[in-house]
Amino acid sequence: MDDHAMTSPKSEPWWQFPLLWMVMAGPAVVVVASFVTLWLALRTPDPVVAPDYYHQGIEINKHLVEKKLMPALAGRNHAATPDADLPAPRR
Repeated sequence: MDDHAMTSPKSEPWWQFPLLWMVMAGPAVVVVASFVTLWLALRTPDPVVAPDYYHQGIEINKHLVEKKLMPALAGRNHAATPDADLPAPRR
């Protein structure tokens, strides 16, 4: 028998296989993206809702009533109705 036929091929180090780097790239990108997301979340916190949000909403509704703007369900059938004949919006 030949000595060359019985010897195994020389194995390369693990870091020299391109497929290995492609497989490890996916999880590495996800880890980096999660740290970027964490950094963005800590850098720009969510704004706090105004303490008087309810009163601000009431003022907006009054402003819309003054302009005779109403919700679509209340106003869709009155598109051709003269302004004087428009019904008052529901509260």
